[in-house]
Amino acid sequence: MRRVLIVGASSGIGAAIARLGKADFEVHSLSRADTVADVFAHHRCDVSSDPLPDIDGALNGLVYCPGSINLKPFARIQPEEFVADMQLNLIGAVRCLQRYQANLQAAEAASVVLFSSVAVQTGFPFHTSVSAAKGAVEGLTRALAAEWAPKIRVNAIAPSLTDTPLAANLLKEDAKRQAAAGRHPLKRLGEAEDIAQMALFLLSDKARWITGQIQHVDGGISAIKS
Repeated sequence: MRRVLIVGASSGIGAAIARLGKADFEVHSLSRADTVADVFAHHRCDVSSDPLPDIDGALNGLVYCPGSINLKPFARIQPEEFVADMQLNLIGAVRCLQRYQANLQAAEAASVVLFSSVAVQTGFPFHTSVSAAKGAVEGLTRALAAEWAPKIRVNAIAPSLTDTPLAANLLKEDAKRQAAAGRHPLKRLGEAEDIAQMALFLLSDKARWITGQIQHVDGGISAIKS
């Protein structure tokens, strides 16, 4: 069975990837949580600062799920907040990719899945910090796809607002949920499983001719007007 490392598999999209993918992959996870469901092996770790654990053997895939939603007017965002968002979204991914590059190269073929945001290519107010951090992730995706080809594919997913614990503060009132859903042409919020299915596709051999791409799973909001 192919082996996949999911960073951030304890909740939200990462947990959905582990749950839906456990039939096809031996899932290993890194997370700050003490335990994680639906995985073969779990390592408790803060990837932003802790030493990253050894993982023996080849990895056929690596998914980096940690992210942030820091929405404020630009004038109110401190430089330290930009740094923190960059640290979590970009530098954490870089640390994991450098640490486990040899594991990925040891596989006959491997796939990396990173996460961007619809806000990078579609400007939204109050998104300057997250857009800057995720924009860096998109640049990393394309550059690394070129450098690691042909053996390792690297792609990113750019979701819109998704109903996960990360977005709970934005969706805690029914009126806010309805308004957010209504802004999307498909008239609903994304669910963790919607994004997880794309991640699993990119990990699979069905996506073997896809690399360096930013896949938008966003209810149509980045491409069409409703």
